Amino acid sequence: MEKSRLTRLLLQELSRKQSPGIARRTAPADTRAGALHGRPYSSNWQATSLEDSSSVCIYKVPDIMRRVEREAYEPNVISIGPYHHGVERLQAMEKLKLKFVRRLFDRNGVKLDVVRNALGKLEEEARICYSEKIQLESDRFVEMMLIDSCFIVELLREVWQHKSENQIPFIQRWMLPTFRRDLIMLENQLPFFVLSEVFQTTGRSAPSLQRLALHFFNPLLQRDFDTTPAKVVASEGIEARHFLDLFRSTIVPVMPARRRQPNMIRSTTELKEVGIKIQRAKHSQLLDVMYEERVLKIPPLYIDDYKGTLFRNMMAFEKCHRDCHPDVTTYMFFFDGLINSAKDVGLLHYKEVLQHSLGSNREVAKLVSRICREIDRVQEESYLYMVVDDANSYFSSSYAKVRAGVVRHYFSSWLVGLSTAGAIFALYLTLVQTASGIASALEPLRKVDFGSCLKDSVLLPFSGKPRSTSD
Repeated sequence: MEKSRLTRLLLQELSRKQSPGIARRTAPADTRAGALHGRPYSSNWQATSLEDSSSVCIYKVPDIMRRVEREAYEPNVISIGPYHHGVERLQAMEKLKLKFVRRLFDRNGVKLDVVRNALGKLEEEARICYSEKIQLESDRFVEMMLIDSCFIVELLREVWQHKSENQIPFIQRWMLPTFRRDLIMLENQLPFFVLSEVFQTTGRSAPSLQRLALHFFNPLLQRDFDTTPAKVVASEGIEARHFLDLFRSTIVPVMPARRRQPNMIRSTTELKEVGIKIQRAKHSQLLDVMYEERVLKIPPLYIDDYKGTLFRNMMAFEKCHRDCHPDVTTYMFFFDGLINSAKDVGLLHYKEVLQHSLGSNREVAKLVSRICREIDRVQEESYLYMVVDDANSYFSSSYAKVRAGVVRHYFSSWLVGLSTAGAIFALYLTLVQTASGIASALEPLRKVDFGSCLKDSVLLPFSGKPRSTSD
């Protein structure tokens, strides 16, 4: 309550500083927000049947997924939106938010009341974006939207303008990676139209909000904004619901064919045994996996401590949002099939398909397995169905089975392979020696008159003495 009081005092100070004589707004200036859905405005408004609304896009992660890795869905240091608003352990960053809010209005000359009134008109539309009822009263909800959206917009602008993190005001070196992780979480979102309203109202000559956001979040995939695919650069045309949806939209395939995929891809070790090569795909988006002539082409993936959070929240969004294809879920189950052990991780690392900073290949294998835990694979909508079917069809062929058997029994490791090669070489030498011995033994026989030998053999009982071969 004390922090909320300080926040309101700051907003009142900004209001008096910018617009003397204008009292703080306690209710929306009109009833347009209420008219949007055919009911009058109420300061204690609560939506009903939110889960049935087509506008819902920000969800509470299901408990069955949360139990696997709770930290992946709950912010570490900063709260955005109503779900984690007021949590005690996140209050330390509220002061930082207010510094960015003050800086935004001090530099732009925009009236605070103008932005607050604009967001007040969007209150009801914003409330129905959340899958659960928001218990905040009208003033508190609008205040929350104002502070959080202004903080985000100003932060994105500062990051865009400064090449070095050390030049960004109020920011320490450790903050930006942690902010990226928290601001991409499904439960820690504001509707994109709320951010767009603040961005346009406080607008300066700058790139679009989409470009600013992608420039901010691209380090999550070790993706350089200047070298990203055209889809990212042309992101202004993406109709995003929030930051997580925007970022996800830049990595999923564009209108691929989706069909049923009943089987998983074989592991990297098994594919290698049957002769399927794995190559690093160049100039491709992350999810663009291809299979051509026994070659599996996979764009490089970098795994670090934050990558699990990113993929888990994208998969949670796909599971909760009815109008969302499960492409990221399909992609992660594809990697889950490729990786059954630390050996598989090592093979992918050798092929430059998978890089990581988790300390060991075993940790990577565990992470990929945990990401897919307690999540049902959607078999009916796989965009990788053709890749998996083609690879598995070759895997089941007679030639592939014979080759796999030979590799598994005689070349399963470098030591076994060396022993096999040594045995083959020893067998070769034995055959050469045997052939030489036979040739040497046959050499005297070439001088023998076999007709005479046959005659002597027949007359031997009568002559009592064999004829000498030297005669």
